[in-house]
Amino acid sequence: MAITHRVQLGKKGEQIAAQFLKSKRISIRELNFRCSLGEIDIIAEQADVIIFIEVKTRSSENYGLPEEAVNYAKQQRLIQLAMHYLQKEGMEDRSCRFDVISILMKNNKPEKIEHIVDAFSA
Repeated sequence: MAITHRVQLGKKGEQIAAQFLKSKRISIRELNFRCSLGEIDIIAEQADVIIFIEVKTRSSENYGLPEEAVNYAKQQRLIQLAMHYLQKEGMEDRSCRFDVISILMKNNKPEKIEHIVDAFSA
């Protein structure tokens, strides 16, 4: 798969995930938060909990389920990014959690969306 196609698929998945979260009455704080440490796909908030969300989108299950790509190393990087974000925003005292949204696309449409709440912890 060409890199540009993967990037487009990922961006589409992030848009779908944001709409999905809004439909669940979860407020989006930031999309694609970037800093020198990397990127967090979505930062959201619900009932005073800050939610750091990794979105994984695939067009097939040939290489496994999308959520399987959020391995230990990726989790550790997201935890570092989250701590940086909380410190930057002066929210170190806020509760937070790490979710994964897994999207399987077929014919350019979401066939399956899975929201894994509290997928891993710091």
